[in-house]
Amino acid sequence: MTMKTPLYCLSVFTALALAFHPVSTALADAVPESAIEGAKYETVSYKKTTDANGEPVELNLWVFKPEGWKAEIRRPAIVFFFGGGWRNGSPKQFVPHCEYLAERGMVAITAEYRIKNTHGTSPLEATKDARSAVRWIRAHAAELGIDPDRIAAGGGSAGGHLAAATATIPDVNEAGEDTGLSAEPNALVLFNPAVDLDRPELKEKLGEETYLLMKGISPLQHVTAALPPTIIFHGEADPTVPFSTVEAFTAKGKELGADVTLKGYPDRVHGFFNFGRGDGKDYETTVAEMDEFLTGLGWLKAKSS
Repeated sequence: MTMKTPLYCLSVFTALALAFHPVSTALADAVPESAIEGAKYETVSYKKTTDANGEPVELNLWVFKPEGWKAEIRRPAIVFFFGGGWRNGSPKQFVPHCEYLAERGMVAITAEYRIKNTHGTSPLEATKDARSAVRWIRAHAAELGIDPDRIAAGGGSAGGHLAAATATIPDVNEAGEDTGLSAEPNALVLFNPAVDLDRPELKEKLGEETYLLMKGISPLQHVTAALPPTIIFHGEADPTVPFSTVEAFTAKGKELGADVTLKGYPDRVHGFFNFGRGDGKDYETTVAEMDEFLTGLGWLKAKSS
């Protein structure tokens, strides 16, 4: 069946194409196929929903379990959301990160969510999916062998937005879900995240109605003192998501008393952190700093020197 994307969604994404450069973002978030060859994970369904035309959609989590996994051992967990301007992308992006963290003893997950090019949906639906994923993981913590009080959300670019939104946009939830069960993570690991969707240039390009939608799911404007411990990795020369936006997010979080760490990388552009990029040193460095952050939370055992 040929999908007919609603005019409203087209207007949203035509404007976002200008604002966030989704083509370059998709390329920036691309990970070589070799990154997932031989990857061992379990696929579990976390949500049944619909696309923009009302057609059924089933969304899955790719779950990576550490060696010696047992359900009764309640381990810390992390769920990653891929980048791609809310238009495209794949959970494959964070397979290398998941494999690494599973080897370090965590239950690591990379999530599917609705995207424009496949489902005709907007960032609002993607935000609902991200919060659904965290809520589902917490609800099924016992069978996943997860500590429900040690669940992190992570992601890159648009996926970084979604991870941040799980912690900052409490009123965006899928109808019918048990909102008595928290969808907020206990930590955030963000890679060049789009945290500010309330920018003057967006209002001019989006129009009032769409701008208000985006403003309503903009993490920067919704940060509170309840923000969990957060680490952000961002290229200081990023032309897609300006470094100044994560500086503002970090400053606001700190002003409110939250634990926020910003790791700026001089001369680095969007997607610099991905596996397979350049000589691989930026991937290795950011993964090491992610490890240090999670170790500092007591979620990972310190590496022996």
